[in-house]
Amino acid sequence: MPEVSRKPGAVLPPADCSPTHIVPPLTNKYLSYDEERAPKVRAMFSRLAWRYDLVNDVMSFGLHRLWKRQAVEIALAGLDRPRVLDLCCGSGDLCFLASGMGAASVIGADFTLPMLAVARRRKLSGEGRCSLTQADALRLPFADGSFDAITISYGLRNVADLPRAVSEMRRVLAPGGRCVVLDFGKPEGTVPGFLYRGFLRTMMPAVGWLFHGDPETYLYIPESLERFPAQRGVERLMREAGFERVRHEDRLLGTMGINVGEALGRTAI
Repeated sequence: MPEVSRKPGAVLPPADCSPTHIVPPLTNKYLSYDEERAPKVRAMFSRLAWRYDLVNDVMSFGLHRLWKRQAVEIALAGLDRPRVLDLCCGSGDLCFLASGMGAASVIGADFTLPMLAVARRRKLSGEGRCSLTQADALRLPFADGSFDAITISYGLRNVADLPRAVSEMRRVLAPGGRCVVLDFGKPEGTVPGFLYRGFLRTMMPAVGWLFHGDPETYLYIPESLERFPAQRGVERLMREAGFERVRHEDRLLGTMGINVGEALGRTAI
């Protein structure tokens, strides 16, 4: 999970300002949009780390594995032995997928050490090859144009300064490269959105209580979604950061979104 502390003047994630949706006040102990964001997010993911993969399987009925594989396939399509960065790599799912799909090198970056420890344990067990490093998504420690493909799954929503994080990904993407963002989406339409939010606010606290004895750990998901611009807003941010051929694909009726942006320098597919 990327570092989320911000300097004065950083832009907060925009709220959903549609007439039919009112953003509630922040009540989750793991969620804020100030200088406390980084330690709160780090504390939460440190607590979740050792059951993170199991809980993801339970709450998505295993579908997150399919969506992650599709995200990596999109990111690597048409690239010859690309250099890959998986940002907010967590337990390493996308790192290991990329290493098995012909990547020349894979770096997994995250700011939560317990999550990286889980990824290292999986790496040592032979799940795949990659390098793992602690890094801040708002200040990536890589030179311009270092990677041919960048992936980030369920991580962009957790940064305090979305435009800065997207701009950093664009900076380290090489000409001809591609960036793919997978995260929770927002379905279009009042009724689907209402049902989706209701499902998340019912199921997520139960999951948090069952696996961690703390309903707020997974209630964080719907509450962090309130100010996250989701697939259409991320598409706009990618265009503003200088990505080309920007588009998004919905999964599961728009409850999940895959955003794609490219850099100039190769023949489009």
